[in-house]
Amino acid sequence: MNARTEPSEAKTAIARPPLVRELLLVAGLFVVYKFGRQLATGHTAEAFRNADRVWDLERALRLPGEGSAQNLLLHGDTLIHLANTYYATVHFPATVAFLVWLYLRRPTHYVWARRVLAAVTAAALLVHLTFPLAPPRMLAATGLVDTGQVYGPSVYGSPQTDHLSNQFAAMPSLHFGWALMVAIGLIVATRSRWRLLWLLHPLLTLLVIVGTANHYWLDAIVATAMLGVALAVIRPLASSGGTPGSLRPPKRTAATAGRGAGKLVPAARGEATVDDESELVGAVR
Repeated sequence: MNARTEPSEAKTAIARPPLVRELLLVAGLFVVYKFGRQLATGHTAEAFRNADRVWDLERALRLPGEGSAQNLLLHGDTLIHLANTYYATVHFPATVAFLVWLYLRRPTHYVWARRVLAAVTAAALLVHLTFPLAPPRMLAATGLVDTGQVYGPSVYGSPQTDHLSNQFAAMPSLHFGWALMVAIGLIVATRSRWRLLWLLHPLLTLLVIVGTANHYWLDAIVATAMLGVALAVIRPLASSGGTPGSLRPPKRTAATAGRGAGKLVPAARGEATVDDESELVGAVR
């Protein structure tokens, strides 16, 4: 049978979205988010009252103290310095690299991942606006060290003079929420037998955000719950017609033509035809 008569992946795969439109969309979402976070500043007293409530709730739930995570990082100046550097430099670049790789290699999964991240970020912004929360490094009752200020590097200045960030937006932790989505997205979009190792990224992020006293355990728990809801509602699209797809690794782009036939259907333009894990590792790190 002629390859032209076979159903090719080009007919079923979602086309890669226009690059300029995606750049403008992502940039616009980022600007809206940063502006929204600034609207939540100036609620210092409420942020500290909420911090006391969160701290007491964690103790009532018998969650481990954040100090246990910090003690793991305070065994040496080099280790805590690396943790602070990870907190300051990995979060945003890793997420951008994840989206870029999906856009180039897995357009279908890119659209899904971008929608999930946008939904989680929007929900987080609403919580930041309605529930300002001081991080544990600011709460005297925790007995925790502000590792960024003591050991460096720090991405924050004094809350009174730092007008570039909202330090009272601890819950939920988008550091953890985005890291977990990156891991889930890569597990879904790749075929490597080692792909579960991507979960080390959110696990390391969790240790860093809690150990540096920038977040409570509950910040990560709330972020996980929000991501779970978003993943349940927003499913990958399996075709250009918008049919929801399953969360499975993509099949190879060359398929047999007909039952028992040996001919191959040409791969769709822009789709990867071999495993891309070797490229992916370099892109995300």
